[in-house]
Amino acid sequence: MFGLRQLFYPWGFLVQAVALVHFARRRRRLLAVCNPLRGICGSQRVHRGGSSAGRGTASGVFQGFGRRSRIQALEIQIIDNPSAGNYEELGELCLEQKQYAKAREAFDKAIAARGDSPHAFYNRAKCNLGLGELASAIPDLEHVVKIDSKFDYYRATGLLADAYARTGQLERATPYFAEATQFSTTPETLYNYANFLRLQNRAAEAREWTQKLLAKKRTLPRYMQRVERPWFRKGKTLLKELTPA
Repeated sequence: MFGLRQLFYPWGFLVQAVALVHFARRRRRLLAVCNPLRGICGSQRVHRGGSSAGRGTASGVFQGFGRRSRIQALEIQIIDNPSAGNYEELGELCLEQKQYAKAREAFDKAIAARGDSPHAFYNRAKCNLGLGELASAIPDLEHVVKIDSKFDYYRATGLLADAYARTGQLERATPYFAEATQFSTTPETLYNYANFLRLQNRAAEAREWTQKLLAKKRTLPRYMQRVERPWFRKGKTLLKELTPA
């Protein structure tokens, strides 16, 4: 009996070790499949202008696939139930996909069905901004800001100010920028205000605010730096334009 125990003693440990390695490999493969699926199932749209930051490229691909699937499902659902809520959700999904014209059409129908949702007006304004139709965005932004100047953490106020400024209405932009910059220090707001100062030929102040924008990059988490990267790039370009040769 002792001899048999000596014979099988080391092989038992070897079998256990092989089993553990096999389990670890299977677990890695399982996680590789489950993590993207979890990203699809757990993703949430941001209704107040936020962003789903910090996700990897692969996760973003899966989320985009999930949104497209949901868009198709909503388009079928709307045939039987053309409710304001369905149109608004469809518009939000298309807006996230940067399908601005299609999103705007959905928000038009949502507002026609129920005109008491400031989110629908706000998102329709963002569609018009995305399409470069600043003048069309202004009435919706005015409507939202009149209801709540704090809407989307003062982003609506800042966007209204920027739309005024870029359509040559500098005097109308001034009080809205004053309010937005008092309470919001997002890169978008900082850049838009610096550009507003440039349009007023206030180069020194514009440089100061552009430098505030670029300094903010150091205070942000790395994933937020990636999200806000377009504004930092615009800030660098603006600073070059404002710096005397």
